[in-house]
Amino acid sequence: MSNGPVVVLTALNLEYQAVRQRLVDPQPHRHKRGTRFEVGTVRGTSCRVALGLASKGNNSAAVIAERAIQEFSPVAVLFVGVAGALWDTARLGDVVIATHVYAYHGGTSEDDGLKSRPRVWEAPHGLSQLASHLARLNDWADPTPGHEDVPQVRFGAIAAGEVVQNSRISAEAQWIRQHYNDALAIEMEAAGVAQAGHLSGAPVAIVRGISDRADGTKNSADDRNWQPRAAANAAAFAARLAVELVVEHEETAMSGDDKAHSADQLGRRVTNTAHNSTIGIMAGTVTGSNVHMNAVPKAPGPMDLVAELNRFRERLGRHLAEETLDEDTYREALTDLDSAIRSVGATTPESSKRTVMTLKRLRGLVAEHPALSAELAPMVAAAGDLA
Repeated sequence: MSNGPVVVLTALNLEYQAVRQRLVDPQPHRHKRGTRFEVGTVRGTSCRVALGLASKGNNSAAVIAERAIQEFSPVAVLFVGVAGALWDTARLGDVVIATHVYAYHGGTSEDDGLKSRPRVWEAPHGLSQLASHLARLNDWADPTPGHEDVPQVRFGAIAAGEVVQNSRISAEAQWIRQHYNDALAIEMEAAGVAQAGHLSGAPVAIVRGISDRADGTKNSADDRNWQPRAAANAAAFAARLAVELVVEHEETAMSGDDKAHSADQLGRRVTNTAHNSTIGIMAGTVTGSNVHMNAVPKAPGPMDLVAELNRFRERLGRHLAEETLDEDTYREALTDLDSAIRSVGATTPESSKRTVMTLKRLRGLVAEHPALSAELAPMVAAAGDLA
């Protein structure tokens, strides 16, 4: 299982800068063939990201994506940037996550017209499920002064070709809308990245902010206003997705470790419950054991978890005072704690899932502090039991 970062690639410098602004202390990393990346962490988390510029076009994107995958062995590859909307379903500024990618320029030219022969790559199921969950939580977007409309996340096909599409009435535009009428957006790199991921076995997500409608308005004043906003929205969702991918990856790794040691732990663990009785335990070595007198072991309830979370808040404060925890991480951790406590109080299946996700994110945030991370593990389990 990979322990690498999440690779984020963009085609334009504008998109690159939108992602880079979300990273702390990005450090240059040079590939032996000259390709330059920057490796940093998502602000307020321990999620490592390797950021690279692929330039325009599917061919260039495929080469750089393959190079990044071989260099970093990433948890996943996210291709992030802007795209044009093929239909009015997606609003300017909305984010489109590709459920599948069409390489739409595959075809055959015959006497009665151009026949479509596309290649298609579907997004990995687990990655799509996580993206859908984050979209439902709807807390990823940055507040934009002067704009009340919160960008929406939409899921659907993305068409990737080799030309800039900037018309709704040209012959090619009509052909695309006829043969790929389920595609929400159109761009020029997703097919290359999807193929690189397919050949390398790396999960790929395409995250695109809608900056225009592919209708002749590219390079207009309106487009110049929307492009940075669309890039920022795509970067915001991608950063959140990267953090959650790393948290899930770490959870899976820890689960594997637990299974590997389960036989050993079973032999070393003793749990006894006594009802008005006397217990004696004889063993060479006993660790991780519990003895319950006059009662059966009590499952943690909402108030137990809230109390544990409040005690954890005190421990965070001590780490801050001892300067083993920085100010930014402390503030982010308090935000997650408050969110988890509110979710526990709701006591619904959905709130339980939200609590688990929040605590997992908190574990990722304090991953560089093993003692704090270990304390959160039973709280995550307790939150799951509340469902």
